[in-house]
Amino acid sequence: MKRVVLAYSGGLDTSVILAWLREEHGAEVITYTADVGQGDEVAEAREKALATGAVDAVVEDLREEFVTDAVFPALRANAVYEGYYLLGTSLARPIITRGMMRTVAATGADAIAHGATGKGNDQVRFELAAYALDPDIEVIAPWREWKLKGRADLVAYAESRGIPVPVTPEKPYSMDANLLHISYEGGVLEDPWEGPPKGMFRMTVDPEDAPDEPEVITIGFERGNPVAVDGREMGPVELLTHLNEIGGRHGIGRVDIVENRFVGMKSRGVYETPGGTILHHAHRAVESITLDREVAHLRDELIPRYAEMVYNGFWFAPEREALQAFMDEVQTRVNGEARLKLYKGTVVVEGRRSAHHDLYDQATVTFEEDDVYDQADAAGFIRLNALRLRRLAEERLGAGE
Repeated sequence: MKRVVLAYSGGLDTSVILAWLREEHGAEVITYTADVGQGDEVAEAREKALATGAVDAVVEDLREEFVTDAVFPALRANAVYEGYYLLGTSLARPIITRGMMRTVAATGADAIAHGATGKGNDQVRFELAAYALDPDIEVIAPWREWKLKGRADLVAYAESRGIPVPVTPEKPYSMDANLLHISYEGGVLEDPWEGPPKGMFRMTVDPEDAPDEPEVITIGFERGNPVAVDGREMGPVELLTHLNEIGGRHGIGRVDIVENRFVGMKSRGVYETPGGTILHHAHRAVESITLDREVAHLRDELIPRYAEMVYNGFWFAPEREALQAFMDEVQTRVNGEARLKLYKGTVVVEGRRSAHHDLYDQATVTFEEDDVYDQADAAGFIRLNALRLRRLAEERLGAGE
């Protein structure tokens, strides 16, 4: 009998998949539920899985692993996909898959299964990560195999086999949550002209309903990693949770974009990433005074490539790992603090400082009298840079252009 480890949430899709794997593949199913900060569904997952026929149900707390091994490395790289998306779902998938593969090894399973559809990015992320960790693993993707077409078919399938159908409020969109963000897509959001439904957002208040008084916070960094808020040192999970609460209170981190999926189609996604948005701005502020210009510009040229690798599912690929090594080397100088003002959906940098690697020299940039910089030197600098432009101008004028 085949043994399959199923990525399991306890919702309708994965409950049906559990039964379908047993019926269609004759499989023993071990469910795997990773807690990456998604909330209530984790607590009930084990009981639901066993009640639906799983031979075992593994629940693993990956919050620390998720933040330390995925969120913070992406933050050190300033990773943003297509100008807006902070990659919340993209970063969670390889961490979840790594946990699944540990369970495969521990249980002697033959295959893994997931509930991602054949149109989305997640199928690619799960499977590329799995193959990178075990090249011989078999992957079962029911949405690419079965004849079920939608929620009505799933409900009918469940009821015909006595599978308890999870009772959840109907939503005209789909959601995916973790400690970094919540994403919303599908349903009413498929029309890119329609705004998000009122009351949809879970992590953030509407900016117009946020406090009328701004809040100022200070975030400390060591080697590019956030380590303290307002002078209080915190672990990764505590720090991100704390900033999510602060940012959510002020309506920080909402994004509504049409993005390019790896599989070739455009998709409208709505995201809320309160703590991650605050960290992105704070990190950039500390970098502005600690990184050499050419190093910073070179790194910025590579950010789109890095973000694309993560978005497309190549977290465990050698190119992402090599690029991460470069990003992390750059971050050895990124030590200091940023002071931010949060107000009605906005994050404004008000100050930045570094005790050890500050490259900002007030004596050089001052408009007052100084004995550090000879302004006459600029004339030669300009003439050298203008040399090719003057020669080109002479050629054009001589040709009567």
